[in-house]
Amino acid sequence: MSDATESATLDPALLNVLRCPLTHSPLRQESDRLIAEVGGLSYPIRDGIPVMLVEEAALPPGVSSLDELKQRLGIS
Repeated sequence: MSDATESATLDPALLNVLRCPLTHSPLRQESDRLIAEVGGLSYPIRDGIPVMLVEEAALPPGVSSLDELKQRLGIS
């Protein structure tokens, strides 16, 4: 039985098609998170399943709100 906190690498084919729902940019896996290449939102992977909800994503360092990130990226 595997530990739910254990980090597992996602299938490269899945990672290739997943995109950040906010910026539509590719993602890279770092441990148990998927990081958007544009904007830096960090999406959790829980029990091996990526949680691709903007509301669940961690903000990048130096950004205090989702509205601030959207403004910086020019997203309305």
